[in-house]
Amino acid sequence: MTAPATVTHTLLARELRVDTATGHPVLKGVSYEIAPGEVLALVGESGSGKTTAGLAALGHFRRGLIHTGGGVSVQSDDGEPVSVLEVGDRQRRSLRGSTVAYIPQDPAASLNPALRIGKQIGEVLETHGYGASAAERSTRIAEVLGEVGLPDDEAYRRRYPHELSGGQQQRVGIAMAFACRPNVVVLDEPTTGLDVTTQTLVLRTISALTTEHDTAALYITHDLAVVATIAHRVAVLRRGEVVECGSTEEVLRAPAHAYTRELVTAVPHLDGTGATDTSGSGRSTPGSSTPGATESGAAGASAADMEVAGDAEHTPVLSVSGLSVAYGEHRVLRDVSLDVRAGECLMLLGESGSGKTTLSQCVAGLGLPHAGTVSVSGTPLAASTQRRTAEQLRSVQYVFQSPYSSLNPRKTIAQSVELPLRTLTDLDAAARRERVTETLERVRLDPALAGRLPDELSGGQRQRAAIARGLVTTPDVLLCDEVTSALDVSVQATIVDLLCELRRELGMAMLFVTHNIALARHVADRIAVLRGGEVVESGTVGEVLDSPSHEYTRELLANTPRM
Repeated sequence: MTAPATVTHTLLARELRVDTATGHPVLKGVSYEIAPGEVLALVGESGSGKTTAGLAALGHFRRGLIHTGGGVSVQSDDGEPVSVLEVGDRQRRSLRGSTVAYIPQDPAASLNPALRIGKQIGEVLETHGYGASAAERSTRIAEVLGEVGLPDDEAYRRRYPHELSGGQQQRVGIAMAFACRPNVVVLDEPTTGLDVTTQTLVLRTISALTTEHDTAALYITHDLAVVATIAHRVAVLRRGEVVECGSTEEVLRAPAHAYTRELVTAVPHLDGTGATDTSGSGRSTPGSSTPGATESGAAGASAADMEVAGDAEHTPVLSVSGLSVAYGEHRVLRDVSLDVRAGECLMLLGESGSGKTTLSQCVAGLGLPHAGTVSVSGTPLAASTQRRTAEQLRSVQYVFQSPYSSLNPRKTIAQSVELPLRTLTDLDAAARRERVTETLERVRLDPALAGRLPDELSGGQRQRAAIARGLVTTPDVLLCDEVTSALDVSVQATIVDLLCELRRELGMAMLFVTHNIALARHVADRIAVLRGGEVVESGTVGEVLDSPSHEYTRELLANTPRM
């Protein structure tokens, strides 16, 4: 991507230093600068300080953090620099939204569920004195909705956030951020939870708006494939320090720092390269060695290799037949059938709203009543967990998307992992403790962390704890619902490696629900593509990725960001 010719800086950070209240450094002299119309990507792992550095542009620091040095200046509407950290609270608040805007990761977090979207955009305009009358503000509301590719009519403006898809909510959030035509916009992982098609639309919207309005954009992300799509320059943050900065082309194609090279190597690619486990444990990838054939498991053995003579080994562990679900007249799933064998991973791929999570919740007994059957090892399961036996509950376990909300914040890691054993097995206390320790070690989580609460762990550690809770009952089927979407690339690589290793060791059938098609060769044997509640294509990873037969699959592949 070619950077704008102008060199005037709209946003400038110099030697920014931030510490915790206990004196631990979070930012150690971070500097960056962004020109009008330019997008600077600030990349790094969780805990690197990138969100802290971004929020500093708004003069905001999270509770428990203290600004200890350096500064941030933004160009005001009259062209003069304003030191965001030195002005008074009142002036700083007036800058937020008008001169510097912020778009958070979760689109729902930026919207009030009780207010119609037109009203919310109007409140932003009114708060910052945009327009001389309600009519002018109404015109601007329609204009900015059109700019982000949404309908600008009155009926659409009267919708509530819950009536919109995740991608539509995120575009409304972008509309609110750009409503007052700010000089600077800070985007904090704005496409992390979006499917590739919606992500492409959002990225195009952001790119068009920053270019059209000469807005300086700070794009905070851990997704280097997205960086390659949208950013002009990249600053790599590690442990509170910028270790490398340069054009996107330079940093991604010829990284100078060892840490940057690790991040680039960890990015999963459609061809099966990348996604290297940077923890040093080493791994192999399923689809890269024999593309087009039956894909081998990530830890070296395919489901076919694991089969031996005898009908038992050929019987699917998980079998879904004719599954249909409806919310009133709206059909969410339409006659879905699929099988997963022992040691095999089936990737369930599709956009938001395609029915992926509904299907996995039906398998787990968490969904609505449904038509069709879900069977494990040939035994049909009741639709609800309340009607399933303890053994059936033990045999199917679920790992949820968010490592931050899937664990009870008031229970220690050991207590959370032990809970399924207390309710689903007859193991005594000593045996349960031993099993918890063994399982934590199996997911490569130090048992010394067992006594800690979730908020004392990193995102990657929390997700391993959640996986340990799912594995502690030695299930036959493990359901993984977008388990890597909130993780940075190096942690994602470690989690993918771990899951592949575990299914080989334990012979589990795994249903891996995701919208990230780039992970396919790294984690799956087969793919089922879901669209509008129907499986439109299925086959081995090689068949689906190398020779997709359905137009929708080809569209997903075309919209997948590449390095």
